[in-house]
Amino acid sequence: MRKKLIAANWKMHKTPQQAREFVAAFLPLVRHHARDEIVLCPPFVAIPEVVEASAGSGIGIGGQDLFWEQQGAFTGAVSAHMLRDAGCSHVIVGHSERRQYFGETDDTVNRKLHAALSGGLKPIVCVGEVLEEREAGLTEQVLRRQSSIAFREISAELAHPIVVAYEPVWAIGTGKTATPELAAEAHEVIRAEAAKAFGAPAAAAMRILYGGSVKPDNASALMALAGIDGALVGGASLDPKSFASIVKY
Repeated sequence: MRKKLIAANWKMHKTPQQAREFVAAFLPLVRHHARDEIVLCPPFVAIPEVVEASAGSGIGIGGQDLFWEQQGAFTGAVSAHMLRDAGCSHVIVGHSERRQYFGETDDTVNRKLHAALSGGLKPIVCVGEVLEEREAGLTEQVLRRQSSIAFREISAELAHPIVVAYEPVWAIGTGKTATPELAAEAHEVIRAEAAKAFGAPAAAAMRILYGGSVKPDNASALMALAGIDGALVGGASLDPKSFASIVKY
């Protein structure tokens, strides 16, 4: 039985003080919630405050990105080891906004995934199609390509920590949501690629999340499907009551 994971991606929101205030308001709302794994992914500058404020709660902390080298002359970059030392257990890799605005490619996603695993982080790897690809009937092709390249040259033994988040790009921040049935179909494609890369047992154990305008009013329907193992939540995770409602779907 795969334990569901509900992750908050705050993107470029919240100062360190605002992040601390969020945690103070959020923790009482989920204090006795043990059914699911909860992860908060604040901006880099707020990670220390969130780590400190959530200490002892069992909530995981994740970075929103990382670079594939451990150190060096890479201005503005953050390594897996830096994130680990700051208190992170997870990291988002290849979010569609990183692809859209910062030139991420399938190949760089693969390099970052290797770096996250070697650095002891649990990666949340994002894949998903844009609207034009969905309308052209290319969703399956895109998901197979993105997943197979992301998984390239990773052994089944090392793949255990990997979490995949299916995020239909056309649904992010638009208020549109893939129907549970569409989401489940996409998750089946991703799991099939994981089986090719890592073998059937590893693929069966891999958690695949849904991300794309997840809100309190649609979380229950999405989470009810057997193939959906949690959610990567954007805008609705910025308010503690809203995110707590999703966690407690």
